[in-house]
Amino acid sequence: MEKELDLKLQGKISRLTNHTFKFDERIREGWFSAVYFLKTREIIQKLKPETEVKMQFFQRENAVLCGTDEAIALLQTFAENPQDLEVYSLKDGDKITPFETVLTVKGKYADFGYLEGIIDGILARRTSVATNVYNVKHAAKSAGITKPIIFMGDRDDHYTTQAGDGYAAFMGGSTAQATHAMNEWWGNEGMGTMPHALIQMFNGDLVEAGRAYQEVFPNEDLIILVDYNNDVISDALKVAREFGRKLKAIRVDTSRTMIDQYFIRNPELLGTFDPRGANPPLIFALRKALDEEGFGHVQIVVSGGFTVDRILEFEKKGVPVDLYGVGGSLLKVSIGFTGDNVELNGIPQAKAGRKLRQNPRLERVEMSPSK
Repeated sequence: MEKELDLKLQGKISRLTNHTFKFDERIREGWFSAVYFLKTREIIQKLKPETEVKMQFFQRENAVLCGTDEAIALLQTFAENPQDLEVYSLKDGDKITPFETVLTVKGKYADFGYLEGIIDGILARRTSVATNVYNVKHAAKSAGITKPIIFMGDRDDHYTTQAGDGYAAFMGGSTAQATHAMNEWWGNEGMGTMPHALIQMFNGDLVEAGRAYQEVFPNEDLIILVDYNNDVISDALKVAREFGRKLKAIRVDTSRTMIDQYFIRNPELLGTFDPRGANPPLIFALRKALDEEGFGHVQIVVSGGFTVDRILEFEKKGVPVDLYGVGGSLLKVSIGFTGDNVELNGIPQAKAGRKLRQNPRLERVEMSPSK
C-alpha cells in the first residue's frame, strides 16, 4: 500500500505529497538506480547494516530550485523506515547560489542510499526548467520590463515529462502552460487557442477559422495565428477588420527559415538584419500597421525558437511584443546536482574537496512512518 506523506514545515504551508507524483513502483526494486548503488546497498546490508550517513545535495549555479517536494516524496515512498530519516530542505521556488546546500538526509545508508542518483536527476531537471523559465521571464529585468510567458514545451520532449516540467515552469514564473498535464501538480488547466492545423482545415482562411473558433468557444479570448500564409501584416489586418474589439491578440510563429511577404514587397528594407522568422523589424511594422487602422487593442504574441538571448534582444530594442510563447529552449537540462555523504556515524567523513556545508535556510521536514 502506498505510504502516506505528511510533510509540514513546522507550521508552514504543506508541500506537495506523494499522492501528487505517479512514481514507478520499480524504483523500489532498484530498476532506476545505478548498479553501483545497488551493490553498495547489498554490501552495507550484509556487513555494516547500522551505518548511518548524512547525505548533502548541491549544485553550481545561481538558480531557481525545484524538485525538493518530489525528492522528499520519493524518500517517503521508497526509503525503508522513512520516519527515522532526518530531512532538512529548502523549498521549491527558492533562489539558490552555487554550492549552497539545498537538501540533507540523515539516516541508515541501507535505508535510502540507493535513491541518491534518482534524487540528483529529479533536482537537476526540475531546477533546470524552473531556472530557464525564470531567466526567460526576467531577460529584460535590467530594463524594468517583464512579459508573460506561455510554456509550450509539449512538442519538445516525451509526453511523460509534461506534469513535472509544467510544475517547474510554474515555479520559474511562466504565466500559462500549453497542456492540462503541465498544470496537473498545481491545479490549473492548459491554455491555448488555435494551431496551424485549424487554419488548414478552413483552406488557409484565417477569418473562417476565427469564426469557427468563436462559434465553439464564444466565451474565450480570440487569438489568431497570422503566419499561415507567410504574410503576417496583411492577414493580421484582415482578421482585425473582421473581428474588431473581439480580437484579443494575433500570434506570429514564422519559421526561422522563412522571410515574410512584407519584405518581399519591400526589398529596400533588406540588407541590415536577418529577415527570417519573427524578427524585430517585422513586429515593429506589424504594430504600426495595426495602430494606424485603429487596432491598438490587439496584442502581439510571438513564438518559434525564442531563447533568453533572443527575448533579451527584443526587449533591448523595445520590440512591441505583449507575450512570448517559448518551448524547447526551456527544457535544456543545464544544472546538475551532486549528492555526497559528508558524515559517517555522526563524524565528518567525505571525499577530498567535499564537506558538510551548513545552511541556516534549511527547514526540518517531518517524515511519516510506513503505512
